[in-house]
Amino acid sequence: MTVSLRLGLVFPPSLPPESVRSAALSAEAAGLDDFWVSEDCFKESAVASAVTALAVTERIRVGIALLPVPLRSVAQAAMEFATVDRLYPGRFVGGIGHGVQLWMGQAGAQAEAPLTLLREFATALRQLLDGEEVTTAGRYVQLDGVALTYPPLRPPPLLIGAAGPRSLVAAGELGTGTLLALGLTTETIEQSAATTLTAAGDRRGSHEVVASLIVATGPGARDRVDAELAGYGMSGGPEVGAVGDAQAIAERMRELAAAGVTTIAVQPCADEPDVGAFARFLGEEVGPLLRG
Repeated sequence: MTVSLRLGLVFPPSLPPESVRSAALSAEAAGLDDFWVSEDCFKESAVASAVTALAVTERIRVGIALLPVPLRSVAQAAMEFATVDRLYPGRFVGGIGHGVQLWMGQAGAQAEAPLTLLREFATALRQLLDGEEVTTAGRYVQLDGVALTYPPLRPPPLLIGAAGPRSLVAAGELGTGTLLALGLTTETIEQSAATTLTAAGDRRGSHEVVASLIVATGPGARDRVDAELAGYGMSGGPEVGAVGDAQAIAERMRELAAAGVTTIAVQPCADEPDVGAFARFLGEEVGPLLRG
């Protein structure tokens, strides 16, 4: 069965920043659709990583999944996203979220109402990226006649990270796509996709739903994935992640596509010995099975 599904590689946050170049080149050479970077505290800068990946590649889309909004002002984020988009038009997608509350607390940036912050931030960010002049006085976001001198040449995608029902609704209403949380079962992914797509309303046909999937192949693959999830404080098991040979992993991805997912961001385990070989496995063995 052929499925319409974007397939991408997540840059493992366990690797140092100087590995971004080679990982992005490997993902592009393998024929993958996307290369994803993140901003786990207190590791790489997502924006710097995205620009580096875009600079060394020619075709692949590079996405941020995601940028924690408490760490930046919305004006700063708009300038960053607009600049990257103008430098590499059509190849960049920005993602935002309210961040892991423990990390935000460590950084002295934890919001009392993180969903309120995310809604205010996403609304203003979208307006700024659309080239509007914005004045707003919210609980967290205050702008007085702010407009980008160099807005994107055309409005770029804006993905919003979501987990609970209220944040899934916000992502559907305010974003062009939703970044689902890591470590979800197929049933939870299906429920989450339905919630965010319902909120997207008339735009549901174009609303991107991104599932993050930890994948391992070879001996001990299930144990490796479960150990990786445990490191994030999450439960493992056969309904979470994907393990086995290319056929088994492709079948798992087909299940997610049937559940409403349009894009899969594959994260290798932290102990993956060769990220380049892993990218080739995804692009050259799993990808063709999805395309039929």
